[in-house]
Amino acid sequence: MAVVKLNGDNFEKEVLQAEGKVLVDFFATWCGPCKMMGPVVDNLAEEVKNAKICKLDIDESQQIAGQYGVMSVPTFMVFEKGQVVNKSMGVMPKESLVKLLEK
Repeated sequence: MAVVKLNGDNFEKEVLQAEGKVLVDFFATWCGPCKMMGPVVDNLAEEVKNAKICKLDIDESQQIAGQYGVMSVPTFMVFEKGQVVNKSMGVMPKESLVKLLEK
């Protein structure tokens, strides 16, 4: 499944109202570590079948990033039933993102 691009218009529908787990990659286009994680997240989206994988540009959606206390990027949050159930920051291998989803 392809990565879902999030913004203020679709965040509630795609994340908060979604069935099952949703991994959101809070990123910025100017962020070097975010650029490193981009292909990892894209690859994860192709492999994972039991969760939705999304990306949210914090510069385009500052209100949402602020609402969830994103202070550094990349930040990864796992949502389930509209609630954050897991969170991690920084560059990590794909296996760590999988573990984040499994917790």
